[in-house]
Amino acid sequence: MKKLLVANRGEIAIRIMRSAREMGIRTVAVYSEADRLSRHVLCADEAYLIGPAASAQSYLNVDKIIEVIKTCGADAVHPGYGFLSENATFARRCKKEGITLVGPSPEAMEVMGSKLAAKEAVKKFNVPLVPGTEGAVSDLNEAKSVAKEIGFPLLIKASAGGGGKGMRIVEKEEELEEMLKLAMSEAKNAFGDSSVFIERYITSPKHIEVQILGDQHGNIVYLFERECSIQRRHQKVIEEAPSMVVNDKLRKEIGECAVMVAKSCGYTNAGTVEFIMDESKNYFFLEMNTRLQVEHPVTEMITGKDLVKEQIKIARGEALSFTQEDLKINGHAIEVRVYAEDPMNNFLPDIGTIEQYIRPDGIGIRVDDGYVQGDSIPIYYDPMISKLIVHAPNRNEAIERMIRAIEEYQIQGVKTTLAFCKMVLDHKVFRNGKFDTHFVKNHFKPEMLQSADSDEMEMAALLAAFMQQNKSTSPQTKGLVASGSNWKKNRLQD
Repeated sequence: MKKLLVANRGEIAIRIMRSAREMGIRTVAVYSEADRLSRHVLCADEAYLIGPAASAQSYLNVDKIIEVIKTCGADAVHPGYGFLSENATFARRCKKEGITLVGPSPEAMEVMGSKLAAKEAVKKFNVPLVPGTEGAVSDLNEAKSVAKEIGFPLLIKASAGGGGKGMRIVEKEEELEEMLKLAMSEAKNAFGDSSVFIERYITSPKHIEVQILGDQHGNIVYLFERECSIQRRHQKVIEEAPSMVVNDKLRKEIGECAVMVAKSCGYTNAGTVEFIMDESKNYFFLEMNTRLQVEHPVTEMITGKDLVKEQIKIARGEALSFTQEDLKINGHAIEVRVYAEDPMNNFLPDIGTIEQYIRPDGIGIRVDDGYVQGDSIPIYYDPMISKLIVHAPNRNEAIERMIRAIEEYQIQGVKTTLAFCKMVLDHKVFRNGKFDTHFVKNHFKPEMLQSADSDEMEMAALLAAFMQQNKSTSPQTKGLVASGSNWKKNRLQD
């Protein structure tokens, strides 16, 4: 493999290119008209325009991407996450054209891309499943029968989807008909497939996922678990590894279960097996993501393994160079997703120009980003600005390091989720580990951030007055005024 085309944009494209470059592989970027001046374009050895801003006409345009691969002479393509990363049609097309896909087979994508097919596959390997229907439900009478068997509350879920689309919680029987129709309609509109199924609703769930790697020689390992329960709109915002509620015995058990899921579909390359865990630490298979995850850096930090490099090696046909016994957990890692969103307005995207951008630095801090100062956040794509990752010897130190990093991270011009993430990290429920996927609903109110903003504004005013009073006698204070909350922890002394 001498040349790799990265069929993606932003921070994940840059992250993949860095690992490829370290392996002596030339990289090729593709970009839409909206991304002409994006960092990922400048980071590649070559770059090609593939269409207008809309994803359907650019980053999801299979024909155009295949055309560019042939034009530039790339040996392989890495789809990153999102866009074409779990598209079995694209994977099959690459196979037909003799292009190496850095990812799993189209067959594995198809099985795990359907929640119903995935449940059927893993059931043969005795993987624990949430009680519910084995097939799609479209008839109200059948839904009522299932509801009586498993009880309320229950969850209606789209077979083909994710991200909370086509999902409805039903608290009582009178709501069942309406929620069934709504879920099926949303599933049809979002995924082109109205198939839904029903399962018991776990009221206080934790979202635990396991990273796996499988080569083409039958070797599969698990790289431990990630805790991903802090979410908004069914999408993750903060992830950490390992989970503080998983002990060594449970870690081995759930890890080996994830390996069984991979074996159920003949999986190769990097993948993530997601589980839902109840208050008694019973865990159930949720789904498998047949790609690299947004949160993969926390696994890299605790294992010392570069997952992108491992993906490329597997795609080249190499056997894994390590065994399960070689893998050890080193310290604790936390990732926060920095979105251009307004947490005080239901996390709606806040699009605009980044007027100031200063990244945090220091021991144990990593920033995977795709923007620089002066860039605009386009309206066409996911509004994630960056991923901020920290690593420390233990969880408490990792939390404090992340808070310090958030305080140093200066982004002006658009609203971000940084203040929200800091609030979460400071919350006693997060600190003691007794949180679940309902953290935002149960513990977050927008006024919490208003209070923090007011404190910072008051401190800024006090600081300005202090500086004005002392500027003639204390020249060392010049240039010390900083935005953000770095000053909140320090008492001003005369």
